[in-house]
Amino acid sequence: MNILVGTEAGLWHGDAGTPEPVDAFAGHELTALARDGSRTWALVDGRALWVNDDGAAWREVTPIDGPAATCLAAAPGGLLVGAEHARLLRLAGGELSRLESFERVDGRDAWYTPWGDPAAVRSIAVASDGAIHVNVHVGGVARSRDGGLTWTPTVDVEADVHQVLAHPTQPNVVLAAAYEGFGISRDGGDTWAFVTDGMHAHYARAVAVAGDTVLVSASTGPGGRRAALYRKPLDGGGAFERCQRGLPWFQDNIDTACVQAAGPVVVFGTEDGRVFRSADHGQTWALVTKGLPAVRCLHLG
Repeated sequence: MNILVGTEAGLWHGDAGTPEPVDAFAGHELTALARDGSRTWALVDGRALWVNDDGAAWREVTPIDGPAATCLAAAPGGLLVGAEHARLLRLAGGELSRLESFERVDGRDAWYTPWGDPAAVRSIAVASDGAIHVNVHVGGVARSRDGGLTWTPTVDVEADVHQVLAHPTQPNVVLAAAYEGFGISRDGGDTWAFVTDGMHAHYARAVAVAGDTVLVSASTGPGGRRAALYRKPLDGGGAFERCQRGLPWFQDNIDTACVQAAGPVVVFGTEDGRVFRSADHGQTWALVTKGLPAVRCLHLG
């Protein structure tokens, strides 16, 4: 299984052993990665959108003007691009344009950041039925069930969501990593519950689903200090358990978009340039590589 590792200074790839750098991106920050059929998309320096068509050479598709872009998601109507200033863009017909409907979400005036800058789109998830979930930091999660024509706010702004994730096969199941812990909705985002049982702290940054197992990162706060990855069955009760067979505690947060899963395989990357892999739903772990620049995003495919 090929692993793509986007970092603050380049892209690395590999399906076994130590990942190799991609020369086209040397010295450039890879902000986000997304897969759309045979295509892999990359957000470079927050200012350009690149694509790889089924293993061909990477090529730039379009520059990104205005506020810096932050995240990507493939959607039926075209690739979605999140950006600072809480903007949402769509690539359709080879052109990138603002999705102005997103700028009319109820409650948008209450979005904020603790440091005073405008809120930003932090993550985007598209469910298997086409529903779009857009996580704004700090602004909760807005949902569209009509391809982006209209939007409905779902999670309370003060939950402080850092990543939203749609279950790959169950469209009514939506997950979140937030200040309040692990969030789950079983009705497509209409109602939410937040869970922290078993965690040493409630501040969560990343979430992934590996088969019937959910994984979430948690730490003592925005600065990290004591961070770990946790796992539990997605269905049923029970507390989270810390992933510790092959993993230490971490000083920095395991961040948004830095934990990815496909079937039983899970990978995650760290601020200090390490990448870890599990082949058994997060029960045991092995170090894939170390010494990379700070990891910003990952993709499995």
